[in-house]
Parts: sequence; structure tokens; C-alpha cells
Amino acid sequence: MRVLLVEDEPEMASALSDALARHNILVDHAANLAQASAAAASCAYSIVVLDRQLPDGDGLSLIPELRAAKNTVPVLVLTARGELSDKVAGLDHGADDYLAKPFAVEELLARLRALARRPAQVERDVFTAGLLVYEHVSSEARVGEKVLDLTRREILVLEALLRRYGRMVPRALLMEAVFALDDEVQPNALDTHVSRLRRKLVDAGSGLVISSVRGVGYLLREA
Repeated sequence: MRVLLVEDEPEMASALSDALARHNILVDHAANLAQASAAAASCAYSIVVLDRQLPDGDGLSLIPELRAAKNTVPVLVLTARGELSDKVAGLDHGADDYLAKPFAVEELLARLRALARRPAQVERDVFTAGLLVYEHVSSEARVGEKVLDLTRREILVLEALLRRYGRMVPRALLMEAVFALDDEVQPNALDTHVSRLRRKLVDAGSGLVISSVRGVGYLLREA
């Protein structure tokens, strides 16, 4: 899952990004409406988490802009304004959910999962390929009873490859699935994560291999 977090408070943005990352959610951060608009136009997000009080205006103004661009990404409004009238205003502007500060991270995660389960955003819960079983919700990959010890980046690579199992996945799509916009990415970072994942799949006896098409992308297939 890739989330666009629109939040102008640096400490809040950092804390939320870290909390979501621990659950293998890729987060791009925008500090204002201008940055959010540019990010939404350049990437496909699973959900937008949107603060209302931003330096360049009310966050709600982003929603009609998204819809006018035919972008149907679910929007969760996250704000200190908890009055009923503010919630109604948010929902009337097209928000899909509304969460008032302060809140527990567990509730935010639950709401994100609920939004991801809606018909237009349905994600498979379980992927099977070869002898491998991958559970999306728990981010757990196993072969038989053995759970693979994967890093967060390796999990993101695996999920991106499983979603296009048997088809070549372009490097650009993998980069978008594995790294956030503000990540400092070394030139060979993607190849390193793929190489380590490839070795772990082979060592676990998954019956899967990751083939590379030099300079183009990667393909997950049965050995």
C-alpha cells in the first residue's frame, strides 16, 4: 500500500510516516496543498491521508481537484477539527473517512485497511506462487511452515512482483512500489534488494526464481 500523507507539522508527519512504515506501508509526505497536488498527479496512491489546516489553504480543497482529474483515490481527512460540523463538511467535500486528532495509530491503521477493502480498492489478501504463500495483511511470506525473514524493502519487492506474477515488471514500477519520493536511493539499491530476495526464495525452497531483463525490469516465475 502506498499512502500520500498531507501534513504540515514536521513532528506529526515524521511520527506517522515511521509508524506506517513499520507496517510496510510506503509513505510519501507533502507539507502543503501544492506539494500534494503535484504528488497525486505523478503517482498512483492507495489512499490519501489529508490534514485540513495547511499553510496554503484548507486541505479539503484538494478533494474536488482530485475528482476533477478523474482520480478516485480514497481520502481520509485527519485533523484537529473534531466538531460534527467539520466532519460533515469533510464528508460533503468528498472525503471517504474522517479521523480527529488526537488518535491512536492502531485506529488509523484499521481505517486505512477498511478503505483499502472498498470495492474500487480491493486488494488480494493471500497470494500463492510455487510453494510460496504470502499474506498481504500480515506481510508474512512462508514456504510450508517456514516463515521467510524478509526486510521491509524485500517485502515490498515481493508483493509488487506477486501482483504481476508471470509478467515482467518494469524497473520504474518497482521503484515506485519500493521507495517513497523523498527516500535517498542509491543507484543499485533496487538491484540489491531484488538480489537478496532472490537468494532467500531459493534458499527457502519456494520453487520460484526472479529473472532479470537487463535495464528493463524483473520477472517472478516458477523455477
